[in-house]
Amino acid sequence: MRTLTVKDLKSRLLPVLKQHNVARAAVFGSVATGTATETSDLDILVEFQGEKNLLDLVSLKIDLEEKVHRKVNVVTYRSLNPLIRDKVLSEEMRIF
Repeated sequence: MRTLTVKDLKSRLLPVLKQHNVARAAVFGSVATGTATETSDLDILVEFQGEKNLLDLVSLKIDLEEKVHRKVNVVTYRSLNPLIRDKVLSEEMRIF
């Protein structure tokens, strides 16, 4: 398994993000900071077009994991914990 790069993620994940009606997406965590290893998970922030439910979020997570072949943590901008919000937003790198 190779290390993920933001450039690689943009091209690989764009079709999945569009299919799930994502309005914007960004990576954060080790991939965004350049400290990811071959075994790192992928942390991604999303904002959907319109209202979505938990099943929509899980479906997106599964489809993203199939594309990157590793664990993916999907977090919506609205659900960001206030305790980590500033840190996450300061390191986010837009992919869509």
